[in-house]
Amino acid sequence: MLELRGIEKRFGARVAADGVSLEVAAGETLALLGPSGCGKSSLLKIIAGLLPLDGGAVLFDGEDMNLLPPERRGFALMFQDFALFPHLDVAGNVMFGLIERGQSRAQAAREAEAMLERLGLGGYQRRKVWTLSGGEQQRVALARALVTRPRLLLLDEPFSSLDAHLRGQLQGEFTQLLTESGIPAILVTHDREEAFAMASRAAVLHQGRIVQCDAPRHLLARPANAWLARFIGYENVLEHAVVPGRALRLGPQYPPARIESLTWLADGARVEVAAQAGRLSLSLSAREAASLGAELRLGGQFGLGVNAEELIPLPGELSAGS
Repeated sequence: MLELRGIEKRFGARVAADGVSLEVAAGETLALLGPSGCGKSSLLKIIAGLLPLDGGAVLFDGEDMNLLPPERRGFALMFQDFALFPHLDVAGNVMFGLIERGQSRAQAAREAEAMLERLGLGGYQRRKVWTLSGGEQQRVALARALVTRPRLLLLDEPFSSLDAHLRGQLQGEFTQLLTESGIPAILVTHDREEAFAMASRAAVLHQGRIVQCDAPRHLLARPANAWLARFIGYENVLEHAVVPGRALRLGPQYPPARIESLTWLADGARVEVAAQAGRLSLSLSAREAASLGAELRLGGQFGLGVNAEELIPLPGELSAGS
């Protein structure tokens, strides 16, 4: 089990980690989720031993990692640019870590071949890595990481350079492989959908602090504050509650809402309104838009209510600086 205790890291006036404490259980995939500059990549490098910390401790199975250099921690790190060796072929890249650990070339070659086969790259051993597609290079990078049987896998924005279709495909494959291998992993990402699809828990960072760490369903059901609610995708965030789409009600029996912004879509319309509850955004289906008739225009009004029972309460205060 990985344990972070009160991690502190500063770069001059910028705070990358402000008392960060976390645990990652055996076999768990945890996402470090947050906007650019929140400290998630710095935290990953601290865990890997590539960045010295200013305070706190990194423990693995109770052992203090601060006393060990990166190569003795038994962790594997995958970068967003894959970091493959262009002068080596596919097999050479996958074998590299095994040979560095003293394994014979013959044994390393057998293990590399088996791992490549498992990742759908059987027969690729002699291929040059620069001739591969982005998805194939990503699989080679994962094979190189997994073949050494690391105690912990650290993934730094591993899919950010891939197109949306390939990214979704590889996310599913990686999640299955991590589950099968039982290797704990930490995924750094700014993509909420990626974090929620791949990780059993997500620690959301803001300005070097963990705002909330929980399972995706719990983050969505009870975000800790307004900043977090907006970051994970809610758009109608009031001072003390989130207004999900299911809470909105249309009809003349509800208080009037004035249309302040209107965008026509192929299947309806997108509107922003000044309502009794506050400023709200909503998408109208083609049927709903047609039912409003001439009132669906800038300055027009229609009845809009909010079901209080469907609101998501915000237990925390808005984060400082957000």
